[in-house]
Formats: sequence, C-alpha cells, structure tokens
Amino acid sequence: MMRRSFQVAARLGHRRALLRTPCILPGLDPAAAFGSSTDSLVSRFCPVKTDLKDYALPNASWCPDMLSLYQEFLEKTKSDGWVKLPSFKSNRDHIQGLKLPSGLVAASDKSDWRIFTRCIQVEGQGYEYVIFFHPFKKKSVCLFQPGPYLEGPPGLIPVGSLAVLNVQVEKIEDQKLYMSCITQSRDQETVYAKSSGVFLQWQLEEESSP
Repeated sequence: MMRRSFQVAARLGHRRALLRTPCILPGLDPAAAFGSSTDSLVSRFCPVKTDLKDYALPNASWCPDMLSLYQEFLEKTKSDGWVKLPSFKSNRDHIQGLKLPSGLVAASDKSDWRIFTRCIQVEGQGYEYVIFFHPFKKKSVCLFQPGPYLEGPPGLIPVGSLAVLNVQVEKIEDQKLYMSCITQSRDQETVYAKSSGVFLQWQLEEESSP
C-alpha cells in the first residue's frame, strides 16, 4: 500500500508537470527566494511566537533510527544551516504559526479540522514525520515513520520503521521550480520510490488599502 501510494504521488506529480499546474506556496518567487539571503528565506518558514502544538517532535512511538537521525539533524541546525520545520494540526494553525504571505487566509473557520497527515489523534498510529530544510543547498529531508493504520501487504515499507525522503531542487527557470525526491531506507540499501516534477509560482494579490 505504501509503495503504491508513492507511485501514485509520482504519477500525479508528472501529470501536474505536464499540465503546468501551480503547485507551490503562494507568493514564493523561486528565483528571488533562493537567491536571497539565508536569513530572509528561512524567516518565511520559521514559527512566530505561538502556543500551538508542534507535532514534528519526538514521542514514545518513534523508532530508534528515527530518533537518532532526528538528533543528528537537530545538531546540524546549530551550525550547518539546516532548519527544522514545525508541523501543526491544521492549515489554519500553519497560517497562524508560520511567517506566511499576508494575503494567505484560512479557508475554514473550523479550528478542529486537521491536515490529512495529522488526522489521527493517537501518537504512532498514522503518520509520524519531521522535515528539515537547508535553503543554501536547496534541499529538504523528511524523516517518516508509518504507523499500523497505514499497514498494507507484506514487502513494502515496514510499519514502525524509518523511511528517509530526500527532496532536491534541481534547477530554477523563471517561475519554474524543478524538483526530485527519492525515498529510501536509512542505510540507502533499499529505494522505495523516486519522483520528479515541475512546480510553478502562483502569486497572491495583496489587498489594497482603502
């Protein structure tokens, strides 16, 4: 099931690339963003002062591999330019908790509506993940651990184990962002899926002052 999910995601990404569908954060100019200072880019994705719960933190369900690699990347945030991205419960929480464009507004006033990957209340039963981002290297690493609610046929990603997603910006042309992703085991001996796609900017119009 997990392998099929990644394959479907890869096919959808390819289809979106062909159709030139806008697929990235509103208001983010790829060339300008990645060409700007690290501090400027990082500030877009850093949390503002908030009491919202960050779900991208270790809990008792995390396997030893996920915990140890998390600690490795956490150390890299102190000196090597990596940034840990928070993960909140809903899109509304992300808008409130991150320094996103001012024109971005929540589509619903339902505070209990969760993002799909955060839809399961009990820790370790569904999606456990944390994302680290390196703006200068133009790459992200996601540490992902599937829980028993995601169980599929034998021979795919083992439930409760660590899968590492390496996302790389290959190149930037005008408003086009070319990206690739490879999902593999920590030792890189097993490759679960590969995908690539082209993402376009779509710009939010700023509200004019009366």
